[in-house]
Amino acid sequence: MSSNKKGVEINGWLNIYKPVGITSNQVLGKIKRIMHPKKVGHAGTLDPAACGILPIALGEATKTIQFMQDRDKTYLFEVTWGQERNTDDIEGEVTQTSSSRPSEAEISKIIPNFIGEVDQTPPKFSAIKIDGERAYNLSRAGEDVEMKSRRVHIHDLKLIEFNKDTARFEMNCGKGTYVRSVGRDMGRILGCFGYISYLERTKVGNFTKDTSILLDKLEDIVLSSEPDLYVLPVVTVLDDISVLALTDSEIKRVRNGQTINLPPDIKGEIILALGGNKPIGILRRDGLELHPSRLFNL
Repeated sequence: MSSNKKGVEINGWLNIYKPVGITSNQVLGKIKRIMHPKKVGHAGTLDPAACGILPIALGEATKTIQFMQDRDKTYLFEVTWGQERNTDDIEGEVTQTSSSRPSEAEISKIIPNFIGEVDQTPPKFSAIKIDGERAYNLSRAGEDVEMKSRRVHIHDLKLIEFNKDTARFEMNCGKGTYVRSVGRDMGRILGCFGYISYLERTKVGNFTKDTSILLDKLEDIVLSSEPDLYVLPVVTVLDDISVLALTDSEIKRVRNGQTINLPPDIKGEIILALGGNKPIGILRRDGLELHPSRLFNL
């Protein structure tokens, strides 16, 4: 996330579609050049070789990035059989080869292994930190990185297209799931090796491909439209948490960092506080009280 004190006060979310060939941070750079926001950040990195939905937070929306990162995601991806690569995708060096190719029935048979709570080992070329260093930096430096397995949740995985050397899948999953690990592990189970040769993120929470803005079209949209037509509200990513309307005295207490009483009918650990239909901030439950967590300056 970056800030620009001299920038434009813009608060909300952009549903950006990232093209292949650029990094997520390069997307931020282009948005800064076009819109000049005071603050900007993205919720969930996409690799340069991947395309698809990259949610962008502007201004006060950066305080809600965590909630977007926690949302479920949907991917369309292709696995190419016969090779394993050190990055587990098309950009890496070949480390294993096989002349074997799986049948459609063999692929379908192993799919249940990847649905539900799954232990997954992230790629060595990933942004996970090991002793304070990014795994991809250690791997590029030639170090033999040992990645620890972790539990992820895959809600659904479907085989949607089969060819001799490739197969296409659609997957809906929880946070922290690596598609590259799924492709690699499929290849190992099938005994033929595999790597991700195409990856598209088609949905993040309620951000979908159909309603996204192509990055190349953003400048034209900004020049020809009012921000309300393409910048989504700050609370867009908070639509699944409880909402509490505050009184004037409660608003004052919350803005001063003080707690308020928890109403008996309010459920959940995280609460969106409103004042006259205006977002005041995010409150967290602590026993019978609500504590201010993040306050909005809107």
